[in-house]
Amino acid sequence: MSGPEPSREDALRRLRERADALEGQQASKTPDYGAHAASGAYRILAELLGGVAVGLAIGAGLDFIAGTRPWGLIGGVLLGFAVSIWMARRTANRLMELAAKGPPPVAVPFDDEED
Repeated sequence: MSGPEPSREDALRRLRERADALEGQQASKTPDYGAHAASGAYRILAELLGGVAVGLAIGAGLDFIAGTRPWGLIGGVLLGFAVSIWMARRTANRLMELAAKGPPPVAVPFDDEED
């Protein structure tokens, strides 16, 4: 003896539920490459600006203590710039290694509609 057959509406409802569950699983697996790239870019920018600012502060402090006015400031800025370039390059290399290990980013279609 077979049971009553499910109605068409019940079958469509279950199919919709399964489709929604599948979409939820796919949406959670898609990484946000744009946010990761933006955070890496902001980190490099902070390293560049921070290195120069710290070098400027150290040079100004050295000038104040030793009385070697503008040479400590000039040397501090140049040293801070060199260190910031080294740190930014190191961070960029690390980000490129991470990008090479991961899957390629998913292309997002261009939306030319105005909101």
